[in-house]
Amino acid sequence: MKTNFPMQPSRRRAVKTLASLVALSTASGFLMGCSPEKPQFKSIDLTGADYAQGFSLRDHNGKVRTLKDFAGKVVVVFFGFTQCPDVCPTAMAELAQVKQQLGADGDKLQAIFITVDPERDTAEMLKAYMGNFDPTFLALRPTLEQLPQVAKNFKIYYKKVDGKTPGSYTMDHSAGSYVFDEKGRIRLYNRYGSGADGLASDIRLLIKSS
Repeated sequence: MKTNFPMQPSRRRAVKTLASLVALSTASGFLMGCSPEKPQFKSIDLTGADYAQGFSLRDHNGKVRTLKDFAGKVVVVFFGFTQCPDVCPTAMAELAQVKQQLGADGDKLQAIFITVDPERDTAEMLKAYMGNFDPTFLALRPTLEQLPQVAKNFKIYYKKVDGKTPGSYTMDHSAGSYVFDEKGRIRLYNRYGSGADGLASDIRLLIKSS
């Protein structure tokens, strides 16, 4: 003969607790499955940063440019100077390579070169310099008065290093690039020397998530 004994209070509490945990786990898994995953960028994620908010500078054609001019494009900003022997040409050549890797999405990339040497970098020199890499790349030329504020806004370093003659000086400067999404929001900082593959991958993620 089978007898149904009443469940002990402690056992009833244990069963209820277990049931609650199972329900919570199921709900949590459901919510996690519904939540969009954060993009896994190879560059440093600056989303929400309160600096590098933009610019208003003349380009090598004499036109004042702001980030709004490039709405719908991923903008990569690099600071340098045309007489830079290695870092600057390497970075710009890498950006040209990134554009090629993007294929059909290459038109969604806008490279911006901001000179830290406006004394020597004339508009004509900057235009010719951009032409060495890609005709769509733009150079911006701040005045000597504008340059300190632009550098402060982007938290970049630059310093004039004297040479043997007054015109043979060089410029020490930060070598990374800032990346803005298609809505003009600062998103990434790409370290110099990271390679074209990683930056191209990050730009594809930004385009996909826009």
